[in-house]
Amino acid sequence: MRLPVVADRFYPGNPAQLRSTLHELIPDVSEEEKLEALAVISPHAGYVYSGGVAGETMASVHVPETVVILGPNHHGRGAALALGMQDWQMPMGKVAVDQGLARSIANRSLVITEDETAHDFEHSLEVQVPFLQYFQDSLQIVPIVVSHVSYEVCREAARDLAGAIREHERPVLLVASTDMTHYESRQEAGRKDRLALERITALDPRGLYDTVVDHRISMCGFVPTTIVLLAAVELGASRAKLVRYTDSGEASGDISQVVGYAGMIIS
Repeated sequence: MRLPVVADRFYPGNPAQLRSTLHELIPDVSEEEKLEALAVISPHAGYVYSGGVAGETMASVHVPETVVILGPNHHGRGAALALGMQDWQMPMGKVAVDQGLARSIANRSLVITEDETAHDFEHSLEVQVPFLQYFQDSLQIVPIVVSHVSYEVCREAARDLAGAIREHERPVLLVASTDMTHYESRQEAGRKDRLALERITALDPRGLYDTVVDHRISMCGFVPTTIVLLAAVELGASRAKLVRYTDSGEASGDISQVVGYAGMIIS
């Protein structure tokens, strides 16, 4: 069982306090207004900074029972594309891994490998889970921690994910966990992040990957986002919508060194 590593730091570890915090962060959206999304992009900072963006993004879509979450590897541990198979014990209850879909991905992929080591201290996937639990009582996840890999490997991983999801008997939501530019002025972060967000809006995964590299944009999860965008396009995505963009200065008041946060829906 994987236990929380950033409870009481990035979000409340007490179940009642966590549910109350989520209730404050998540807007009321009617079922009729929610989109049937293939994927979302959501930030993973402490809830005081990025929880509003994550909450608004998740509230805008139907969250099915199975969610595949891809996030960046901040610690450099484990395989390049590390698939976790252990169930998670979270403050609001146990979250099982969808063993059927996870096994299907592992069996068909040469680049996505089973590895728990990469998950031991990684927060980028964990902070998404309480939002998903808030909307889906029967949540199952497929967690994948992603290191820096080539675009060609991204493309192969995306094909494997799309193939497994296509064969899965129930709806699946893909989640790319990423923050945007890190520790630059609000003006510079906004300028750089617009370049990346334009490529996502255009459903241009190659353009996103190259833009982040060429402009040295410190978007920590651009590789998992590239994979999710590629997989969504393969599954028939036709549009990407920006829900909200902000930065840490909104909470801290410091706009000289911000981290950018974006929520997007791909359908």
